[in-house]
Amino acid sequence: MPLVRSELADDRQEYLWTMNFGPQHPATHTTLRLVLLLDGERVVDAVPDIGYLHSGFEKLGEHLDYNQYVTVTDRMNYVSPMANNVAWHLAVEKLLGIEVPPRCQYLRVIVAELARIGDHLVCNGAVGLDTGAFTYFLYAFNPRERIYDIFEALCGARFTNSYTRVGGLMYDASPKAVEMIRQFVRDFPPVLADMRRLLDRNRVFIDRTQGIGVLTREEAINRGATGPIARASGVTRDLRKDEPYLAYRDFDFRVPCATAGDCYARYLVRMAEMEESLRIIHQAVENLPPGPVHVGIDQRVALPVKGQVFQTIEGLISHFELTMPNRGFVVPRDEVYHATESPNGELGFYLVGDGSDVAYRARCRPPSFVHFALFPHLIRGHTLSDVVAVLGSLNIIAAELDR
Repeated sequence: MPLVRSELADDRQEYLWTMNFGPQHPATHTTLRLVLLLDGERVVDAVPDIGYLHSGFEKLGEHLDYNQYVTVTDRMNYVSPMANNVAWHLAVEKLLGIEVPPRCQYLRVIVAELARIGDHLVCNGAVGLDTGAFTYFLYAFNPRERIYDIFEALCGARFTNSYTRVGGLMYDASPKAVEMIRQFVRDFPPVLADMRRLLDRNRVFIDRTQGIGVLTREEAINRGATGPIARASGVTRDLRKDEPYLAYRDFDFRVPCATAGDCYARYLVRMAEMEESLRIIHQAVENLPPGPVHVGIDQRVALPVKGQVFQTIEGLISHFELTMPNRGFVVPRDEVYHATESPNGELGFYLVGDGSDVAYRARCRPPSFVHFALFPHLIRGHTLSDVVAVLGSLNIIAAELDR
């Protein structure tokens, strides 16, 4: 680590250390790089350096049709891909002016909330691991495997799901999948209680996170923070309540908030959000409406189920019409923006239609891109050991950063 001259040095400290944190550091959990300016153990400044996972996912939106692109959304926030699938196709359906049936809405809510729980388990589990609570990490990842099992029962894939389609879903939920969801709702609360007992009052964890990386309410608003990070700073905004979509109006749930704005508050908000997600899933699965999970072949926007393709001429024609490049969707020449409350915050897609079955412009507003810009502000003045706590509490997913 070379010594460098810095303009930030005052008369008392002439030289500062420059240190590379990442891009292959265990505490980054992905390919993130931070260039830290250190005065001994004290962080004077930090410069985030992105671009190690450049995938061009916005440009791909101009080459893949509205169903094909769902596979790309799986690779954005790969910790909760189901939430990305739902957000993408809600934006597409807003552009096309269609509304999916009630059963489809309920199932989308269920998978989105399961994805929220899985995302928070990874985030809090990793924060616990980075601050020395290895047992907590194992407690967090066991129920996450159960969520993977549910997703596999729903669509056949555990990780990159691609479950949604324009106007509906890939498959309806089988009775086995519904029973697995019910069993998860019954089994998860005791696990969550054990996790709370492990960490909520753990003196080492509290000392590592309380008062660290404080983001005030005003700063959270001015800097564009959303999701658990904003709510931990007292910003009482949740798109599921403030701008309801799908069937969220049908469910009774609270929006957990805190005021401290530090790493510990962000941990507590995520723990409370998992309890509320469980309430939503319980209400949705016990009141799951009957009926189809897509709008049907009459509107010529939803791909017909395989049974219709193989057994009816209408289904076969509809399938060919929607997949042929010179036919496809009838898309208006319009532009829309639709956002959802993803596990990390506001996930929005801006789409411009030009009449073809491929978007003229597909722009993504990922929460990690905004929240990573908060890091230099939060870490200045803290010690080097606080870097892992602050970075973990922000839950930065590198695949969302690179355009």
